[in-house]
Amino acid sequence: MNAVDCRWMFALTRLCGPCAAWGDKTFLRDSATGGVLGELVQQELDRDIMKLFKHTSRFLIAATLLAVPVASFAADEKKTESALMEPIKSVLDHYLMIQTELAKDSLKGVDEHANAIGKAVAGDEMKMLSPDVAKQAETLAKAKDLKAAREAFKPLSTSLIKYLADSKAGKGTYHEAYCPMVKASWLQKETQIRNPYMGKEMLTCGVLKN
Repeated sequence: MNAVDCRWMFALTRLCGPCAAWGDKTFLRDSATGGVLGELVQQELDRDIMKLFKHTSRFLIAATLLAVPVASFAADEKKTESALMEPIKSVLDHYLMIQTELAKDSLKGVDEHANAIGKAVAGDEMKMLSPDVAKQAETLAKAKDLKAAREAFKPLSTSLIKYLADSKAGKGTYHEAYCPMVKASWLQKETQIRNPYMGKEMLTCGVLKN
């Protein structure tokens, strides 16, 4: 193969651009005995290698960036599940029973549910909730009338709302509601306001905050 034929073959390879087969280029390189053609073919192969390296690097970077939020989401989901493990779930279940009764102007079972909250918190070896929650529940359990029960319900609500907010747990399940009349919040599962502080007099008074 003379120099003119080699240059012609190399020109065809260049015209093929991205579609040129890798095997064709390696064939040209291996067929060249040296000189200008061999050097040009080698340079072309080197450029292809660099392009491949750049594309691979971009792919790896993109894959890494996608993996980070997925891993973060999985970690947050696991943290949320842990935040609602026992005795937290039981505490919230008893709390919601109290909220339901107060919204009906009733004290039925309020003392029992409040005492259950206190026992659950005191018996929790992991100390997931502050001891203040047990004290607040105990005060609520001793309430003799609706007025006292509703007043004791306020700090208990504040503590549980803070726990869920700090733990980033319960979103979509436990809704924080606020009553501007008494300037106090509470938790409920319903999306329709059920005000435990005003009861039947103003049952739907308030707004959901989340």
